[in-house]
Amino acid sequence: VYCYPDETEQFIAYQIAFLDWINWSGQTPDVIHCHDHHSGLVPFLLQNSNAYKRLAKVPVVFTIHNGQYHGAFGWDKLSYLPEIDLTKTGLLDWAGGLNPLAAAVKCSALFTTVSPSYLEELSVNSNGLEYLFYIERHKGVGILNGIDTEVWNPATDAMIAAKYTIAKLAQGKQKNKAVLCEKFGLSTDLPLVVFIGRLVIEKGAELLAEAFDRTLTEHAGKVNILLLGAGDKDMEAALTALKDKHPEHYAVFIGYDEALAHLIYAGADFLLMPSRVEPCGLNQLYSLRYGTMPVVRSTGGLKDTVKDFGDEGGYGIRFNAVTVDDICYSVDRALVLYDNAPHLQKLRKTMMALDFSWDRSAKEYINLYDRIISVS
Repeated sequence: VYCYPDETEQFIAYQIAFLDWINWSGQTPDVIHCHDHHSGLVPFLLQNSNAYKRLAKVPVVFTIHNGQYHGAFGWDKLSYLPEIDLTKTGLLDWAGGLNPLAAAVKCSALFTTVSPSYLEELSVNSNGLEYLFYIERHKGVGILNGIDTEVWNPATDAMIAAKYTIAKLAQGKQKNKAVLCEKFGLSTDLPLVVFIGRLVIEKGAELLAEAFDRTLTEHAGKVNILLLGAGDKDMEAALTALKDKHPEHYAVFIGYDEALAHLIYAGADFLLMPSRVEPCGLNQLYSLRYGTMPVVRSTGGLKDTVKDFGDEGGYGIRFNAVTVDDICYSVDRALVLYDNAPHLQKLRKTMMALDFSWDRSAKEYINLYDRIISVS
């Protein structure tokens, strides 16, 4: 569906099919919940097309997973839409183009983001929609995503080497670490720092090769680093080449392997996420579930889900700038903490007891639905 010349036509057809299906069913939903620009025209069409007049009063909740992508297209494709009230085309407009994301924010009863902090960030960085998010801020609600706690559960995970609970945390992580390190030829008695993710600028991945090289040089023989990821070919090459310089303490797997990812979360000590943009982030939630401390840049959902262990009630490591210096300093903090085994063990138990399940998120969405139904 994505990155095809006719993707605009596909998205429009998808939205019309969805609305026609509801219309023909004869049902009237209490709420319609849409996600990202691919369904951004739905709230506008409900309110401004005679084809869906019966559904015009149905409130829409619109969730933004990434505000950088608007799905904008030219006015020459306006005719692809069902007959609309042409006096309302201003609701579709932003910066001279037809912008589905902007239209959704304008026409929805409420819009949500996948973390509270990302809601605030959209009025500063949203690829040209900053002013719109500023003036519509009163309609915005930040609700964290959740994770599937049945799939991501160290007590039942069939993809890890040894299952464990909080009560058996130390033994479980040590067994998984041993299997993981043996797989990549790394020693098991050193702290293991890992990165899992796409090798793209949004993830801060262009800084990893330099940051890893500095860490492995300054802490020679005292730390292991493992990377699982794929993306930009230059980044892949730089990170692969690092293996020749640090053969005994660095390992890289270019690509993605779900079973390996589970084993890494279970066996690693620290997970690094130096993201520039992270609307919610899931990797840090997986790592917390497995008692692996996240080391994250303070942005979006990372800011909302990871509290620095230096603060009261904290259990992770946060840094502010996307720089090699900040990454290395934060890893240094992690290595110092690793030497304080009792403290680290206590923090790991705190991490594993956190609730980032969909049950928690679902309750917030249900409350949101009840709120707009009561006034619609």
